[in-house]
Amino acid sequence: MWLILHICLLLSCSYISVAMMPSSGTCQLQGHFRLNGMYQEGDLLIGGLFEVQYLKAFTELSFRTEPKLPHCELFYMTSFQQALTMVFAINEINNKPNLLPNITLGYQIYDNCLRLGVAFRGATALVSGTEETLSDLNCKGPPPVIGIIGDPGSTHSIAISSVLGLFRLPMVSYYATCSCLSDRKKYPSFFRTIPSDAFQVRAMVQILRHFGWTWVGLLYSDDDYGINAAQSFHQDVQEFGGCVAFSEILPNDNNQKEIQRIVGIILGSTAKVVVVFSTSSYLLPVVDEMVLKNVTGRQWIASEAWATSPVLLAPRLESVLGGTLGIAIRRGEIQGLSNFLLRLRPDNNSQNNMVRIFWENMFGCNFDTGDREGEKKCSGQEDLSSTDTPYTDVSELRASYNVYKAVYAFAHAVHDLMQCEEGRGPFSGNSCSDISNLKPWQLVHYLQRVNFTTGFGDQVSFDKNGDALAIYDVLNWQPSSDGAVIVRTVGVVNEGATSGKVLTLDEDAIYWNYETNKPPRSVCSESCPPGTRRATKKGLPVCCFDCMPCADGEISNTTDATECITCPNDFWSNPEKDHCIPKEVQFLSYEDPLGISLTTAALLGTCICALVIFIFAHYRKTPVVRSNNSELSFLLLLSLKLCFLCVLLFIGRPQLWTCQLRHAVFGISFVLCISSILVKTMVVIAVFKSSRPEVKSAIKWFGSAQQRGTVLVLTALQVVICAVWLSTASPTPHKNSQYIRSIIVYECAIGSVAGFSLLLGYIGLLAAVSFLLAFLARNLPDNFNEAKFITFSMLIFCAVWIAFVPAYVSSPGKYAVAVEIFAILASSFGLLMAIFAPKCYIIILHPERNTKKAIMGRGTQNK
Repeated sequence: MWLILHICLLLSCSYISVAMMPSSGTCQLQGHFRLNGMYQEGDLLIGGLFEVQYLKAFTELSFRTEPKLPHCELFYMTSFQQALTMVFAINEINNKPNLLPNITLGYQIYDNCLRLGVAFRGATALVSGTEETLSDLNCKGPPPVIGIIGDPGSTHSIAISSVLGLFRLPMVSYYATCSCLSDRKKYPSFFRTIPSDAFQVRAMVQILRHFGWTWVGLLYSDDDYGINAAQSFHQDVQEFGGCVAFSEILPNDNNQKEIQRIVGIILGSTAKVVVVFSTSSYLLPVVDEMVLKNVTGRQWIASEAWATSPVLLAPRLESVLGGTLGIAIRRGEIQGLSNFLLRLRPDNNSQNNMVRIFWENMFGCNFDTGDREGEKKCSGQEDLSSTDTPYTDVSELRASYNVYKAVYAFAHAVHDLMQCEEGRGPFSGNSCSDISNLKPWQLVHYLQRVNFTTGFGDQVSFDKNGDALAIYDVLNWQPSSDGAVIVRTVGVVNEGATSGKVLTLDEDAIYWNYETNKPPRSVCSESCPPGTRRATKKGLPVCCFDCMPCADGEISNTTDATECITCPNDFWSNPEKDHCIPKEVQFLSYEDPLGISLTTAALLGTCICALVIFIFAHYRKTPVVRSNNSELSFLLLLSLKLCFLCVLLFIGRPQLWTCQLRHAVFGISFVLCISSILVKTMVVIAVFKSSRPEVKSAIKWFGSAQQRGTVLVLTALQVVICAVWLSTASPTPHKNSQYIRSIIVYECAIGSVAGFSLLLGYIGLLAAVSFLLAFLARNLPDNFNEAKFITFSMLIFCAVWIAFVPAYVSSPGKYAVAVEIFAILASSFGLLMAIFAPKCYIIILHPERNTKKAIMGRGTQNK
């Protein structure tokens, strides 16, 4: 509200002469501002606005009487050094033959007293001039100054540049950092030699990122500088994964209750790092309160506004602010400035009254003592070299260096403008500027393209928003041996670094205000190690989280992962869940103890079959062998041997040919076996029934050829089933992870459930028929008692395969294969033992019973 009133009042006072021209045909200045300043004539004048003094209270505006001109107090030596640097740079340029030859630069510098009202009056005076009258009837012509260096305050620059931008009058600030001033639509003629707050915030975030400080507090001043910097900071911190623990506005009225509240928040927060965007005047009351309450153990990050503040470098504040890391504008060296500052002398020119005020404050004297007794009179010849103040200290030229670059930016822009060749210029019709009638917007054009290197080696240019290259020094507040606090440069932040490394720090040179002399930890939650992921706590910022282990089959191989990554299909997470490893491939192998056992059993069964074949072949002419249909017995033994051997196809890494053969060989071998038993049973029944007259004629159908043919036909049907199955939906090797997700079960997919079911069903059908016939023939005479053995063998066979179905379905992975092998072995051993063990027992152990007489006799006895 007051800002708008000030602007309206000043504009009306300064420009009312344009509308109220006397009858004499001249423009007349309607009023004067009493402003402290410095002046030097020249062909072209450059204006300057500096914060040399401080106005404690602005005159109240009643709008009833003419406002009284303010009286500024509290002289700032550092700011006056900055103003003198502008004077030095202009004099240096005037003495250079290769820069602006035949052109002499002058200056008009005003003090803004740290008040917007005074700053605006100074800017208005620079633009309007101080001449009483102007003879030009239309009040036209270039402004008295070609541009303004300043204002150092962001709020001042926003207000002044908003007006100057309407006339495209260039303004180059050396200390206004508000990122809002980069808006070219609002401030088309604003430039600055100090990086924007947007760059400053990014530089400070680089420090936070470097040390892993993700949980920080924020304090900022209640002005354009603080508010805009805080907004940018919130955004940039979130982008790098940090969080703001608390965000508080520093009171500008020294409100003790508010200060105590802020100190309480700092003390109660777990954040060990506090970032401050403010000038020292707003921060000092808070630090004083912290010293009073002995609040230590905080790492301060200083913005450039207070990183080099002499007020806060007081030894009494070292317990709180010691070890502060700050961002400061680039330090430079200006050759000859020190001697120039010491050669300064006051004069009687009223336009140079700022020098007289400086002199009086420096030496504690007064040029106009009057008749007052006890007051020291200034001679103007006092020795500046005997003083030790910020004015004579040129070891840390930061803001002054920016002023120096701003002056040279104007000089190079004017120089480039003068080099323009008519017909090849940048303006309408390829025209050039007229130095005698220089338009402000023309100088803006050349300022935008200025590019030069200072004597210190720094490049000066402006981007499309009028911002300078972002280069900062990183400072550290360290105690000295004499008890004072010194500021030491420990690094550089350079966004234009060709190496790509934005932040360079000498960590060994940093002083940490902790007993361990190590950087503090400032995190809401400790980092989640690889193998875990962050799970945000409800109602808290994203930096406050729990570390949740990754689920099985998922990994995180980085620290603070937000999500776990699912392993590829053939991979699984290791126990630490930090990388994927190939899944264990599981199949029934020959090295597996279970595989060894089953292989041994299969080979044992094969050997027993071979032994029985040998016994039967050796004793083939004996009654026991001959009476039991030796041809079918040998065929049965051969099929059982194939049943035992087919087990080997089920063991080992599944391959296409083994998958195709295992069930086919198994199915055909068992059908051959069961069909032999079936025919054998049918022959036994037929022989027994042949004693009856009505069936004697049927015995001819059970000759050797018919027996072989029956077995062949029954087996051929299974061969057809297998052939159709393999040709339509052949079993193939398959990697199965459904049983156990962490293991790949390498198995044979049956391809067609119908084909596999038909194969087993056919075997079951033959076995059921064999069992039924054998069961019916169980009461035959003893000389035909093989039917009892067949009944018992088929009972075993059916029991095994009935139990096989649920066991096979419920067994996972390789154990399903083991169940199938066990069923094959169990049924094969059952058939072998039940049918051939009794015969071998007689042949080997009781040869006296292996005679026709014994067999027939026993049969007679039984009758």
